[in-house]
Amino acid sequence: MEEKKYLKWYNKIGYGSGDIAGNVVYAFLTSFMMVYLTDSVGLAAGVVGTLIAVSKLFDGFTDIFFGSMIDKTHSKMGKAKPWMLYGYIGCAITLVGCFAIPVSLGTTAKYAWFFISYTLLNGGFYTANNIAYSALTSLITKNSKERVQMGSYRFIFAFSTSLLIQAITVGFVDKCGGDAAAWRTVAIIYAIIGLVVNTISALSVKELPEEELNEGEVKNDNEKYGMVQAFKLLVKNKYYMMICGTYILQQLYGAMIGAGIYYMTWVLKNKNLFGQFAWAVNIPLIIALIFTPTLVGKWKGMYKLNLRGYVLAVIGRALVVVAGYMGSVPLMMAFTALAALGQGPWQGDMNAVIASCSEYTYLTQGKRIDGTMYSCTSLGVKIGGGIGTAVVGWMLEFSGYVGTNATQPQSALDMMQFMYLWLPLIFDVLIMFVLSRMNVEDANKKLKAEKGIAADEVTDALDIN
Repeated sequence: MEEKKYLKWYNKIGYGSGDIAGNVVYAFLTSFMMVYLTDSVGLAAGVVGTLIAVSKLFDGFTDIFFGSMIDKTHSKMGKAKPWMLYGYIGCAITLVGCFAIPVSLGTTAKYAWFFISYTLLNGGFYTANNIAYSALTSLITKNSKERVQMGSYRFIFAFSTSLLIQAITVGFVDKCGGDAAAWRTVAIIYAIIGLVVNTISALSVKELPEEELNEGEVKNDNEKYGMVQAFKLLVKNKYYMMICGTYILQQLYGAMIGAGIYYMTWVLKNKNLFGQFAWAVNIPLIIALIFTPTLVGKWKGMYKLNLRGYVLAVIGRALVVVAGYMGSVPLMMAFTALAALGQGPWQGDMNAVIASCSEYTYLTQGKRIDGTMYSCTSLGVKIGGGIGTAVVGWMLEFSGYVGTNATQPQSALDMMQFMYLWLPLIFDVLIMFVLSRMNVEDANKKLKAEKGIAADEVTDALDIN
């Protein structure tokens, strides 16, 4: 039986545009924060990396906290929209704060300024906004096909924004003067753009009434739960743990690709190549996202598509390593594009997989924790992206890199090569291994058959055709 449709085309596009705002923060932060701090502000990469790692200790509690707060929210706008809408105001302010460190401050004060701004952004405002935005996938439609389409639209906007940020920021900063003040100016412009787009996105969709979301489900008197119980429910869901692991590995991968600005500048001797490689990464991702909904239907689910995609990604990254040692930039770009093409499907249907993961908790534990379940998106971004950036700083410091020097030692050049060529391949292999065990669709199908639950009562992406 065909599933009920909830969304118009403009709702899907409006929702997807929200990741423009998300990547104004994320792409800018992960690709350029470290080089801004080391080369323009003059901070030590190793100390910055350590501060980021310490910041993650504060972040660890906020993901589940905001997820459970979303689940407990009951407002005229819904459960997630208020957090998405108002959380971004803080995102915009603290993003500017990260790139507005006064050069007149003493060294200790500069580190403190960065640490406070970065922690407030990642541990507070970005967490609230990102979890709420992701949770809308489950709250504005019950149609599994629409959820996959929403994921595709979302990440088309995400990678388009990432491409634009990575392609123009170096030149944009140079045109603004190339110094620390120039980075502040660019950050202000990006923050304003993000604030406007996030507001439009939040207002373009409407959450379903809770009665409709829970239609056909038996209400449980123990529906209310605290943070500790929410944490226990998440840990009991093996697929949640797999998704968290995959998300963290993805962000570690992204941090190493972002560190490519060092590789392009010092190894390839052309920092403008960073923008060109951004095209090689993001255009294939966008192409893959366009075809993801069709391929999910053709291959009767997301599991096979995601696994086969990452097999292709591993092959592509292995060839990038070969091309890198050959010294062929054109081949590196071609194989980078091949790897990105394989990574695209998982990016497109990831939110739908999380929705299926949420259904797994409902089927096994009898509780709905949609908002808390989507904490894996923010948790993965913050832990993976934050630790990835920290590791970049530690590796550069260990190798003897000094951002204000005119030349770098061979040990630093070798480290940059290892970070940009080998680590992304290693992370892709690990992701492929996890995805080979993440068949939550089949698990849900078996559980529903055992319980005699109708297929359209819960999310089942296998019904897409």
